[in-house]
Amino acid sequence: MVNTKVTLSGLELDNPVIPASGTFGFGYEFAELYDINVLGSIALKGTTREPRFGNPTPRIAECTEGLINSVGLQNPGVDKVIAEELPKLKAVFHKPAVANVSGFSVEDYVAACEKLDKEDQIGLLEVNVSCPNVHNGGMSFGTDPKSAAEVTAAVKAVTTKPVYMKLSPNVTDIADIACACKEAGADGISLINTLMGMRISLKTRQPVIANKMGGFSGPAIFPVAVRMVWQVYEATGLPIIGMGGVQSAEDVLELMLAGATAVEVGAANLVDPLACKTIIDDLPRVMEQYGVERLSDIIGGAH
Repeated sequence: MVNTKVTLSGLELDNPVIPASGTFGFGYEFAELYDINVLGSIALKGTTREPRFGNPTPRIAECTEGLINSVGLQNPGVDKVIAEELPKLKAVFHKPAVANVSGFSVEDYVAACEKLDKEDQIGLLEVNVSCPNVHNGGMSFGTDPKSAAEVTAAVKAVTTKPVYMKLSPNVTDIADIACACKEAGADGISLINTLMGMRISLKTRQPVIANKMGGFSGPAIFPVAVRMVWQVYEATGLPIIGMGGVQSAEDVLELMLAGATAVEVGAANLVDPLACKTIIDDLPRVMEQYGVERLSDIIGGAH
């Protein structure tokens, strides 16, 4: 009998499969389709200090082996998430969830994380530093080691739960930024977020997405995710939540061999709402096929 359990900074998961933030709502919506308690955890929709309407439409563009999105962090704000969304999730999901937090200033991150840290349903904080820093000319926090470290330290100062920094792949040296987060106190790293992409309509001769550019995700980016998880594992030794184009149980094992302890599934949920369940159901077969008795034994096994 194979063992699919893994442990993220003291948080034991029945399996490493987690729906990625932004592709699974606040989780409870999927409870109508299957028992979502089969999931290792759920990364909740990205939450900000204040409500956000999001970007203008159209927000989605299809691509070969992926899609581009520019939703713009649409969410009701942290107070409503705590008051309205978490109770709905608690009614159908009986495990700790991952809160995904975004911000446009250090103060934004601190305010949202401090509130979510107090919620019993939240087991871990995933801090998305791919957002534009409004006090630094709009450059993403995650593209500058000093900015990423500043957010990390500020969030750690007001929280007690594990803090995983979600990094952007749109950088020249992912390991340098991950090391800066580690030095500032990060408990782990989540990667990769989406790559920047763009489509242009031949009919209108204009960008398909109203925001012109957006985040490219889907199976096409999986090799980039494997490479960056490998690099960050080598550089930091921190626990990693790996993601980026994951579609199958085989992909889960590959990212874990690169260094991931848990694996988030994103765009696949938008294609098939049962994607995570299918991957979890298939894990034991794939583990047996490749002679893996305990998933925890293969973390970083390719190094």
